[in-house]
Amino acid sequence: MHQTKATQQFKLKYTVLTLSLMMTSLSYAQTQSSADDAVALAPIYVQSVGDTTNIDEALKEQKATDQISSVVHADAIGQLPDDNAAEALQRIPGVSTERDQGEGRFVTVRGLGADLNSVSINGTLVPAPESDRRGVALDVLPSGLIQSLSVVKTLTPDMDANALGGSVQIQSMSAFDHEGLFYTGNVEGSYDDKREKYSPKLSGAISNRFSIGDGEDNFGVAAAVSYQKRKFGSDNVETGGSWDGDALEETSMRQYDITRERLGVGLNMDYRPTENSQYYLRTLFSRFKDNEVRNAVKTEFSDALLPSETGAAEITRALKAREETQEIQSYVLGTKHEFDVWTIEGQVGYSEASEKNPKGIAAANYVGEFDNVGYNSRSKPVIFGGSDIYDASQYTLDKIEQESSLAKDKEKNIKFDLTRHFSLANYPAELKFGAKLSQREKTNNTDVWVYKDFDSSNGLSGTGHYDLAKFGPVISTGAVYNYLSGLNADDYLDMEESTINDFKTNEDIRSAYFMQTIDFDKLRLIAGLRYEDTHFKTQGYEFKDEQISTTKFKNNYDHWLPGVLVRYELSDDAVLRAGWTNTVVRPTFAQSSPGIYIDTSDLEAEFGNPNLKPLEAQNFDFGVERYFGRASVISFNAFYKDIKNFIYNTDIAGTGEWADYSEAITYKNGEKAKLYGVELAYSQKFDQLPAPWNGLLIGLNTTFSRSEANISGTKDGVYSQRKINLPNQSKLVGNALLGWENEKFGFKVSANYKSSYLYELSAIDTPEKDIYSDEQLFVDFSSHFNIRPNLQLRFDVQNITNEHYYTYMGRQQLNAQYEEYGPTFKLSLNFHNF
Repeated sequence: MHQTKATQQFKLKYTVLTLSLMMTSLSYAQTQSSADDAVALAPIYVQSVGDTTNIDEALKEQKATDQISSVVHADAIGQLPDDNAAEALQRIPGVSTERDQGEGRFVTVRGLGADLNSVSINGTLVPAPESDRRGVALDVLPSGLIQSLSVVKTLTPDMDANALGGSVQIQSMSAFDHEGLFYTGNVEGSYDDKREKYSPKLSGAISNRFSIGDGEDNFGVAAAVSYQKRKFGSDNVETGGSWDGDALEETSMRQYDITRERLGVGLNMDYRPTENSQYYLRTLFSRFKDNEVRNAVKTEFSDALLPSETGAAEITRALKAREETQEIQSYVLGTKHEFDVWTIEGQVGYSEASEKNPKGIAAANYVGEFDNVGYNSRSKPVIFGGSDIYDASQYTLDKIEQESSLAKDKEKNIKFDLTRHFSLANYPAELKFGAKLSQREKTNNTDVWVYKDFDSSNGLSGTGHYDLAKFGPVISTGAVYNYLSGLNADDYLDMEESTINDFKTNEDIRSAYFMQTIDFDKLRLIAGLRYEDTHFKTQGYEFKDEQISTTKFKNNYDHWLPGVLVRYELSDDAVLRAGWTNTVVRPTFAQSSPGIYIDTSDLEAEFGNPNLKPLEAQNFDFGVERYFGRASVISFNAFYKDIKNFIYNTDIAGTGEWADYSEAITYKNGEKAKLYGVELAYSQKFDQLPAPWNGLLIGLNTTFSRSEANISGTKDGVYSQRKINLPNQSKLVGNALLGWENEKFGFKVSANYKSSYLYELSAIDTPEKDIYSDEQLFVDFSSHFNIRPNLQLRFDVQNITNEHYYTYMGRQQLNAQYEEYGPTFKLSLNFHNF
């Protein structure tokens, strides 16, 4: 029922419309042969369609690259109401986002999740603030700090090979991006309809060049700052898949009130003493503070119930209140020199990410026992009952849990590249080679305190503002802290929870490469080889029958990674690209965790696997693009990925040393997986039509993909296998944009669609309990009015249709999670001097 007829019709019509418009435009393109207009031919970044100049600039940059990639510039990022880098990237072919509370966070490229892609800022790796992940949550980076974004989908040998889907590359501003003094600013106010809250946002950038010594305009300074404090919320009901057939065992209604504060600062300096030499410093600091207050009503039925049935239930009113701060800082110092036929480049980089959760309330539980409690809908299983379930005096404080954690991820690197330009049989050629040393250290420390044996109902009062059902009283954060004020925290430290997730991991990667490029008239051939040697060591703790001991592991391996890329100019306005590349991605820090938990009385165990092999992929790409007018392009890209050592979560009880155990949860390598698909993109600015139709803008892109992977495991002594789709891989991802603009006014309506995908695997023998994420269709509106040439007023609306988030277990009607956010309205004033 959540895949509505309207959404199904959109999906069908969107696919047909995309294909028909592409065929029509290709026919039209045959009549367009203006070489002056042919500025670029790489896959278009559809979000930038609203500003024709911005499209042309981005396409020029894309055409200059040898890889299949997509680029967007800072001005284009502001054309639609995207708050962060993840939301800005979701509109290009093959890219989608994992959302949290309705905001884009992690980026998926060609169906491969964020942990299988890499992110770099100014050429240096961005580490992950979260303790368990490699993938970087790009909502940490405000869009106001970004000069350009690109997604490179075919890696050349001179690039780090740590991306199976693509490499997200972020560039901050340089003073040499503009002539003379440049400045821009933005003042924005937004309104969240769900919580009826107003939020401010400010951003600005300035740069200028100065003359030093005998040079002229040879030293540049650029600075940017962005600040946002957004207040919003969501209403949620989730079961986590607690279904026994069609009957429900437990459900939880959750009310979120959230304040997210983003602060970003960048300062860059460039010195170019001669035309052939340059020095640069790139710095970036970003802080993301997430203040979350969550009141929940958790209901556990004594016996599993069908809809409309009633029975006895334990209801827990629970509070979670914490302020989590993520920070990313990056510093890059580099130089480049050209000597006749030689070019020398060097760079030193340091980046650090952290996630700090001071002593917040992880849980405060008030418990009561009730009769005649039930629910009406499997898809939105909110509860109903007598007046007693809404009476605060019927609940008693049972437990308070506090948690404090600090995760840090540091990466430092040094690299150099040397290029020799020469002629080979009268054809221009260059040989490039270089080396890089990267040292990474990831640590996590968590402390948990559990307080029990309370006997009071104080702290519950008022009522929740929950739109899905009657909610009842909520818990006061201040009252919970009052209960703890006179207690000695050391007496309540939970040693198991405070130990098992602590670790320190070091990962050193030494790499070297060579790459030969030859231009045969219209054909460019790139062939090369990259070598990466990885030294991995980690230490943590084993918690066995209340006893704690230290664990240590090492895992060293190396890879030879050849690659061949071809770029051929079919004509002045058409380009063909193809590539065979090899990439490798290391396991996540959760998968390679050194922590081990063993309970010999219940015969249960859970542990990471530091001896996992990294994922390896052979990637085959083919693409062709045709440009047929100003800001008008059509493109086709096909890809195939052959993946080895796919990693998944499994239960190995009944095998080896776990032969007598009922449960032994860990990670293991699968044999093979494959991913293949096509990306189609089309955009057109209809300049050739008579006014007012010459202001019309259309943009479409679609990615069709399929995946297969084999997993295996043993349950109750029986070995079995089954095929799955890769997690997070949607079979259809697409964007559509319709807009109109002239010199004074413009508007755009954009739609972002993502079909359903596998979200979470269950046990090997229970595929019916796999969790799936339902399809989503987000529709946004943006408009602008140019008050003066350098002053613009904007009005934007995010999530016009109040799209929700829904996951289900096995069958679509069995709720795992339902969450809705409502629309957000924005009014902003932009000014600049260019």
